[in-house]
Amino acid sequence: MQSLRRPQTFKRFASITQDPLLTLALVLVVLFVAITIVFPLLSMIGEGFSPKGLPLFQRYLSDPVHLSIVTNTLVMGALVGLFGTAVGFLFAFVQVRLNVPFKRFMHIVALIPVISPPFAVATAVIVLFGRSGSISRGIFGVRYDIYGLDGLTLVMSLSFFTVAYLNLSGMMRALDPALDEAATNLGANKWRIFRTVTLPMLLPGIASSFLLLFVEAVADLGNPLVLGGNYEVLSTRIYITVIGLYDTTGAAVLSLILLVPSLTVFIVQRYWISRTSVVSVTGKPSGTPQMMNHPLVRWPLFGLTIAICLLILLIYGTIIHGAFIRVPGVRYDFTLEHFDFVLNGIGAQAMQDTTLLSILATPLAGLIGMVIAYLVVRKTFAGRSLLDFSTMLGIAVPGTVIGIGYVLSFNHPTTLTLPVLGEVTLLPQLTGGRGLLGGALAIIVVFIIRSVPAALRSGTAALSQIDPAIEEASISLGADNARTFRRITLPLIRPAFLAGLIYAFARSMTTISAVVFLTTPQTKIMTQQILNEVEHGRYGNAFAYCVVLIVIVMVAISIMYVTVGSTTGAERRLEGGL
Repeated sequence: MQSLRRPQTFKRFASITQDPLLTLALVLVVLFVAITIVFPLLSMIGEGFSPKGLPLFQRYLSDPVHLSIVTNTLVMGALVGLFGTAVGFLFAFVQVRLNVPFKRFMHIVALIPVISPPFAVATAVIVLFGRSGSISRGIFGVRYDIYGLDGLTLVMSLSFFTVAYLNLSGMMRALDPALDEAATNLGANKWRIFRTVTLPMLLPGIASSFLLLFVEAVADLGNPLVLGGNYEVLSTRIYITVIGLYDTTGAAVLSLILLVPSLTVFIVQRYWISRTSVVSVTGKPSGTPQMMNHPLVRWPLFGLTIAICLLILLIYGTIIHGAFIRVPGVRYDFTLEHFDFVLNGIGAQAMQDTTLLSILATPLAGLIGMVIAYLVVRKTFAGRSLLDFSTMLGIAVPGTVIGIGYVLSFNHPTTLTLPVLGEVTLLPQLTGGRGLLGGALAIIVVFIIRSVPAALRSGTAALSQIDPAIEEASISLGADNARTFRRITLPLIRPAFLAGLIYAFARSMTTISAVVFLTTPQTKIMTQQILNEVEHGRYGNAFAYCVVLIVIVMVAISIMYVTVGSTTGAERRLEGGL
């Protein structure tokens, strides 16, 4: 049987090699993933298991201090996954299953954390609920210490719950209402239907959301640096090991320790949850979803959702308000000095560099994601699943781990001595101050690899819904694969392409953990500058940075909707018939 499969695999692979452009695309994406994702990880693993790194494993895993740091990381990830998924489920349930007002308002508020820096919420929470907070001490007279696990859980849950909300709301809308109607006809009440029918159908999505939020939490660097206090986690210890102790080997060992739970959770989410099939729609869904109309259910859930929305608005209102006052939480006289610092001072270069690098990375990330999705979904070749898995490592691996991998891999040029050509540089120096573009190229590459997985997943989902017969008809009429992809496939998956572009730009503008080790005096990043201002207690400057960053992201998203979101000529031709 195995001998029969091999010729078939080679035959399918040979069909790809018949098209030069398709072959070139496959070779380029494989090289891109191998050099930018796999190679840095292997370099970090090699450094961790080197003679210098092996003794550190025993030291870290037997030291009570480091064991407590590992425990802190896992506890924080579990709590953020639990509460973030609960908040996301609440918003999704209110949106889909409750007949309440202000649904559009709640949806927009739930999306706000996506376009803001990860630690903007933490900074605002300190101003509101810190030891000298405007609310905790100013209104209630309580000197509450928001630093630590409770503050991190609150901030990260509000920052990351959008992922769970979008995931679960989509699943709830996809459920066939006929199931609820059948259960009602059998005499079940609304609570029993929810407990025995709806909830079991949503369990894969709930588990997937929990695991995704767990990975986001344990990988986050900005929030623990700002709000962690004495509650130290692995990401902050890695940061201190590199920035404070200049110990890249120790950082590589700690990164491997952090990589274990992150990668384990990713593999479980990918192969266990994705294969847990709960089929609820076997054709076009019939009927209308049954709404929860009981007042003891509807209004308390609606009130809780509105309260969370108001808390989010209060936090982001504090960011905007704090950018225009002298000292947030202390002096409230109006000033534009913070914006002058951002727009005319050192912040001007950071704003220009970050925006330019994000603009360069965004279309590349979107296009690479669509090409890989096309190859994975539409073509059959050896290593297809491995290409998909390796690409997803760009988001599954914590940003700090990727940053350490790049420092170890590209801090010095990689050369090879050839008999005739002599010494040839294979991989240029990307991260050093004298490297190619002063580290800017490394930042662009990191932006791309952190954004490609989202474009890949959205492209895969879109291609799965398009009948391959459309592309086959184009090829049968004489078009090659490249022309078919450019004129037929890409216009049809335009919404997925747009979603990938929006995610790539927002992610590039707001990321910190993956690029904190790659910034140089020649290249400045806004999130790095925000972190510097927060660490020095200059919250007004930090809030001004956040406001400018959010405005840039919103303007860019609007431009992408106008340009990419408009109907193309190819799509109009498809709608009118080929």
